[in-house]
Amino acid sequence: MSGIAKTPSPPYYAVIFSSARTDGDHGYDAMASRMIELAAQQKGFLGIESAREGVGITVSYWASEDAIRNWKQNAEHLEAQRLGHKVWYSEFKVRIAKVERAYGI
Repeated sequence: MSGIAKTPSPPYYAVIFSSARTDGDHGYDAMASRMIELAAQQKGFLGIESAREGVGITVSYWASEDAIRNWKQNAEHLEAQRLGHKVWYSEFKVRIAKVERAYGI
């Protein structure tokens, strides 16, 4: 997960996950790596970008809202969500947006 995601021409969707972590790893890094690996196998997954300095921001890109809903219900992802609520995050917010325009070099 390095660099800028190579997404197709819009429209597509972005799931923006902003978070504040609790102290300590408690298995977070291993689970985060597994979630990226697992998400990449999901139908409709387009890419991911992530950064953390204080607040962490991860943006995953998806072909459709159905693809996002399916990912949210993935059994391993549900367990990661449960642990996130209980162990890893002191605060988080999920935002879902439709990308209508995109440009860059």
